[in-house]
Amino acid sequence: MKIAIDAMGGDHAPDEIVAGAIEAVKEWQDMEVTLIGDEAKISPLLKDIQRINVIHTTDMITGEDEPVRAVRRKKNSSMVLMAEEVKQRRADACISAGNTGALMSAGLFVVGRMEGIDRPALSPTLPTKDGSGFLLLDVGANVDAKPHHLVQYAIMGAVYTEKVRKVDNPRVGLLNVGTEDGKGNDLTKRAFAELTKAPIHFVGNVEARDLLEGAADVVVTDGFNGNIALKTIEGTALTMFSMLKQTFMSNWKSKLAAGLVKQELRELKDKLDYSEYGGAGLFGLAAPVIKAHGSSNKRAIYNAVKQARNMVELNVTETIEKTIKEMHLEEEE
Repeated sequence: MKIAIDAMGGDHAPDEIVAGAIEAVKEWQDMEVTLIGDEAKISPLLKDIQRINVIHTTDMITGEDEPVRAVRRKKNSSMVLMAEEVKQRRADACISAGNTGALMSAGLFVVGRMEGIDRPALSPTLPTKDGSGFLLLDVGANVDAKPHHLVQYAIMGAVYTEKVRKVDNPRVGLLNVGTEDGKGNDLTKRAFAELTKAPIHFVGNVEARDLLEGAADVVVTDGFNGNIALKTIEGTALTMFSMLKQTFMSNWKSKLAAGLVKQELRELKDKLDYSEYGGAGLFGLAAPVIKAHGSSNKRAIYNAVKQARNMVELNVTETIEKTIKEMHLEEEE
């Protein structure tokens, strides 16, 4: 198993990226990791760790770079060289915590789409009240979508959730403004009709307020609305924790109460921690490409490696491709 990682992407690169890679190779004896980035910064962090290789480059894509232009012009950047490792089959999958748009471009232009998929989807796993989590796609790979794109998202999400997250017959919902059939705009109405005929366990429309309640295991939407939902959930969680902290620190009585529930608060924070779910998969590409959170720590990188490893071992890409192909054959008949 070989994983390529952009060592220079993210807020805490390369230190946390390297630390996460080290944890991964210690966990799995068959794991080899290739780190792409500035060797002068990476090597001192590796010490005598085996099964981690370094491809040296000082070129990198930043958050300020225009994604498509950067991928085309910065051929020797850590992110593009990472994707090239997958394209040349020197790596089975790749991970970056860097510029999201650039990673999507590198995935499309370098790794390439899988057969039968029109548009890839960016797909994070988000927490639910019961701790099981749900997959949301798309959250920004494509701001516009057609009904058949949402069907493809649903199939990709269902395959991933069943194979990697071990959910039997995952429930797939369509994000909408109401749960009743016939709700929504032209896109959701047409997508609803097509999803009812897709080879998935479609449970109908779901509302945004029910997402964290676990209304579905997979929720599909266009990238515009998906990104808004994602940012709203993230922002709400951060604001709530900030408000809780202010409340508990407001006087001596609340500080005493905080001390009594400190462990429970820590457990709640861990339950909502993005790092426990790995990264957002770019589904629909010819090989697993994982977008780790920009503020990823070593735990998040380790879990992103675990996520990529599971996708490779369980043949998620091949299964998605096969399912899409079979669906097209049924439609032709």
